[in-house]
Amino acid sequence: MSRGEEPAFLVDGMLGRLARWLRILGYDAAWEPGLGDAQLVRRARAEGRILLTRDRELARRRGVRVLLLEDEHLEGQLRQLRRDLGLTWEERVPRCLLCNEPLEPLPRDEAWGLVPPYVFVHHDRFFLCPSCERVYWRGTHWEDVERRLQSLDL
Repeated sequence: MSRGEEPAFLVDGMLGRLARWLRILGYDAAWEPGLGDAQLVRRARAEGRILLTRDRELARRRGVRVLLLEDEHLEGQLRQLRRDLGLTWEERVPRCLLCNEPLEPLPRDEAWGLVPPYVFVHHDRFFLCPSCERVYWRGTHWEDVERRLQSLDL
C-alpha cells in the first residue's frame, strides 16, 4: 500500500482489541460492536472501508472489500494485515481510542490542568482529540506498544 492511499477499516464487533491497536498505530478503524452483518456491509460500502472480520459467513458477502482474519490472536492479525495489505507501523498521527478522530498536538503549556501533575512534569508531548477532547501522551503504555511491535518483527 503506498503512503498516499491510507486504508480505512470497519472492524467487526468481535475485534475491538484490533480496532484499538489500529487506532494507536494511526489507522482509521471504525468499530461499532452493535452493528449486524447487513449494517456492517452497508457502512463499509458507503464509506469505502475495508471490512475486517473473523466471521466466514460475513466474509462471503459481495459488493464490499473484506479481509477474513485467520488468527484469533492480535499478533497474528497484525502480521496478516502487514502481509496482505502492506500496512506499515511507521510513525503516523495516532487516533483517539474512543472516537477514532486523528489526534492534534497539544502545546505543553495548554496541557496543564488537563493531565495529572506527575504526567505533566515527566512528559513533553501531548495530544488532544478534537472531538471528545480527551488528552493523550506517550507514557509507558506507548513503550509497551513499541516493544510488542518489535518483538513481532513488525
